[in-house]
Amino acid sequence: MSVTIRLAARDVDPLEVVFFRNVFNLLFMTPWFMKIGFAGLRTDRFGLHCFRTASSLTSMFLWFTALTLLPLAEATSLSFTAPLFATVGAAIFLAEDVRLRRWLAVVLGFVGTLIILRPGLEVVTPGALLMLAGSVFVATSILLVKVLSRTESPNTMVLMVALIATPISAIPLFWVWEMPQGITWVWLACVGAAATGGHLCFNRAMVSADASAVLPYEYTRLIFVALMGFFLFSEVPDAWTWVGSLVIFGAGIYIANREIAARKAGRKTRSTAAKIRRDG
Repeated sequence: MSVTIRLAARDVDPLEVVFFRNVFNLLFMTPWFMKIGFAGLRTDRFGLHCFRTASSLTSMFLWFTALTLLPLAEATSLSFTAPLFATVGAAIFLAEDVRLRRWLAVVLGFVGTLIILRPGLEVVTPGALLMLAGSVFVATSILLVKVLSRTESPNTMVLMVALIATPISAIPLFWVWEMPQGITWVWLACVGAAATGGHLCFNRAMVSADASAVLPYEYTRLIFVALMGFFLFSEVPDAWTWVGSLVIFGAGIYIANREIAARKAGRKTRSTAAKIRRDG
């Protein structure tokens, strides 16, 4: 998706790319929508869906613009800060029990971010700031998914975002509209296909396996994007980007493992309590 965003944004504004990302996302989800109808979208949490859509849409505007300003590998590395922000948000807004070792992992992850940015030694670019700001909104969306997933299905959450975000993302077109030409239509369709496929596959992966098993594969995005950036745009990540990325990876994987361990401990505690009640 990152590569096709960059290719599409050669000819149209990144804000327009966001619009077409949502349009094609909605088109690809239409067969499933026709199957379930509006009855399948019935929810008592429409306001929360709107809040999540606003967070997701804001992150798109920020990230898509950042991808036109940064080397792909650096942008991808900075995007991995989203789970770190989500951990902080879970402690503050969801009252989750985040203990010392997870806080240390969060701090370590932000150290990795500083290694990439090197403030004081390098000028922190607008693109980097946009990517980090977008990560905060992605983290907000992650927290909202945690809340919504208690009652809503993964497909419903994806489709609800597409239905709400598509008309809203059309608003900036009044200022940036330019008719896409030729191959640009292909890149825009690929952005939507990658966004839809990636989102659905990731949701299914999280349902099928523990987060600690899924997360390491998430980080292979950097390898793919670094190779594509090199061959398509002649971008060579510097050593600091790789070092900082490895630090962020380690922090993210540790946090995922702690979350799954806490979940298993919670299940074991509930199972023990239920057994005591039965035996008592």
